[in-house]
Amino acid sequence: MNTGITSVCVYCASSRRVDSLYHNAARELGTVLGTSGITVIYGGGGIGSMGALADGVLEKEGRIIGVIPRFMVDLEWAHPHLSELRIVDTMHERKQQMIEYVDAAIALPGGSGTFEELFEVLSLKRLGLFLKPIVIVNTNDYFESFLTLMDRCIRERFMDERHSNLFSVAKETADVLPAIRNAHPWTKEARSFAAV
Repeated sequence: MNTGITSVCVYCASSRRVDSLYHNAARELGTVLGTSGITVIYGGGGIGSMGALADGVLEKEGRIIGVIPRFMVDLEWAHPHLSELRIVDTMHERKQQMIEYVDAAIALPGGSGTFEELFEVLSLKRLGLFLKPIVIVNTNDYFESFLTLMDRCIRERFMDERHSNLFSVAKETADVLPAIRNAHPWTKEARSFAAV
């Protein structure tokens, strides 16, 4: 299936202890992306939502690239069956490589690492340094508090009203590709209202 999207970055968690519905959603997203022929770039992990995402892509014979710091490989956290595993020295390199050539960034529910990645890519977009769609997958209403926080940032004028277009929200994994295709266009000129 040709969607016009060739590659995406997916941010997700490695926790094994969360409700299985989060792992199921990650696997479903992997299945959707693998079936669509979209290359997935993610953090390279083999457990939790990371592992489920990768397994979903591989189940459909899709291509998935992991980007992982060397210390995590040493801890045996890497998924053993990826299409490609890129080993980097630092977390910063990892984040940089994950978004370098993708058509969109997608955030699944996760913890502090996922939020750090999400906030960084949102900040880069706000500054006109990353111009691609960002989609937040709101499985089980997980991101409701985040969305409330973003609304307050705008209401309190820490961000501009136009920053509400930095990202889209998908309720289900099936809504992710339409959300990417229908995302509000973003240009480098947007940096003119980065500081409000």
